[in-house]
Amino acid sequence: MKLRKVTAASATVFALALTATACGGDNSTGGDSGSDGGKTITVGIKFDQPGLGQKTPQGYAGFDVDVATYVAKKLGYNEDQIEWKEAKSADRETMLQRGDVDFIAATYSITPERQEKVDFAGPYLLAHQDVLVRADDNKIKSPKDLNNAKLCSVTGSTSAQNVKDKLAPKAQLQPYPTYSACLPGLQNGAVDALTTDDSILAGYAAQSQFKGKFKLGGFKLTNENYGIGVKKGSDLKADINKALETMVADGAWQKAVDKNLGPANYKNEPAPKIGDIKS
Repeated sequence: MKLRKVTAASATVFALALTATACGGDNSTGGDSGSDGGKTITVGIKFDQPGLGQKTPQGYAGFDVDVATYVAKKLGYNEDQIEWKEAKSADRETMLQRGDVDFIAATYSITPERQEKVDFAGPYLLAHQDVLVRADDNKIKSPKDLNNAKLCSVTGSTSAQNVKDKLAPKAQLQPYPTYSACLPGLQNGAVDALTTDDSILAGYAAQSQFKGKFKLGGFKLTNENYGIGVKKGSDLKADINKALETMVADGAWQKAVDKNLGPANYKNEPAPKIGDIKS
């Protein structure tokens, strides 16, 4: 009799342990469960975009990081429960499809091609392709003024080539490996301008060593609707949309823009309405 009681108790404990393990396993990376007790949530961001998503010795910083942190909190996760992963542009769809991350906030423009592979919450920011020039340069006032100008061309980016093909055919493309490498060249006159999304340009220009040295052209060459990517069919999409609406309503969204991009005199568009994608 005593042996049977011990065995039954052991079986009960074992069953409870298995149940706890299963629950912990299901929610250890957040998944679609949101705030139902998961230990961590995994979020993809850029690690190398100042002002938006950057890994620093002090941690992670930028507008996308602030948005992701706010969203995660509304999903039930404290900041110390967020696991950050680098989401390089070419890897984002794959990371979501494989379940490597629960969501991605990484200057992730919503496009029809991407929507075939993943779902998007948002948009949460409307950016535009623009140019960055020296603060004292009054010659480049419109895209046509880029003719004969030295335009920084970053390997792997089509932005500068688009300007040359469609707006300023005489622009002289100057190849640089990264946007970070372009900035000293712009500062010392080796190039006259560089181009990509205005939010990205503002993030670079807002760095302490460059404050007051550059300005945005304000050309609004394209619309870039930044969304938060989730796995196709994920229940997180609706919860993230609610979190984004709350972030705008309580003023936290504008504070995040001002803190991270304001030092470059970034004139942001009003917060977009959920589902309102500008073509």
